[in-house]
Amino acid sequence: MAERLPSDHASVHTERAEVARSGGTRRPCLRLPADLALDPGSFVRLVVDGDEYHAEVREHRSGFLLRGAYDLKSEARDPGRAENRLVEWLQDEGREAGDPVEIDEIQPGERYGLRLPGERAFYRDTSSPGGSLQDIASDLTGTGQAGEGSDLAGNDADGTDDPFDLD
Repeated sequence: MAERLPSDHASVHTERAEVARSGGTRRPCLRLPADLALDPGSFVRLVVDGDEYHAEVREHRSGFLLRGAYDLKSEARDPGRAENRLVEWLQDEGREAGDPVEIDEIQPGERYGLRLPGERAFYRDTSSPGGSLQDIASDLTGTGQAGEGSDLAGNDADGTDDPFDLD
């Protein structure tokens, strides 16, 4: 089971973003702080209310912007008629130009979370499998600590049988 990572965890870096208006449609977008590890034109995963979306980091004269969040990465590349989950969330939360939003840096340059100031969010930890899964994988490759010195058939490294093997 995946671990849940709270927004106030020591490994999560939080910055304040600002709702802005951009483009001819004057739709809301997010102006991002310069302290985040971002590259213009890169795509990031964005967690909003527990759902994960894809967003393109856009360069703007005032810094970086997120203009949308989409269900699929292909939709983030070419939004067309795709549902903009970022705009939906900002409108549902009553956020307008100039309002603050917290942006949590979960995995720098890759995965971020959005929440309202003062609220706490939980993110699914996707960084790596848990120790028990790593132990199983190590055992299967013969490099693990658990069961070290024996093969998968229960034979010890010196060729003798396992004393608990009744065959």
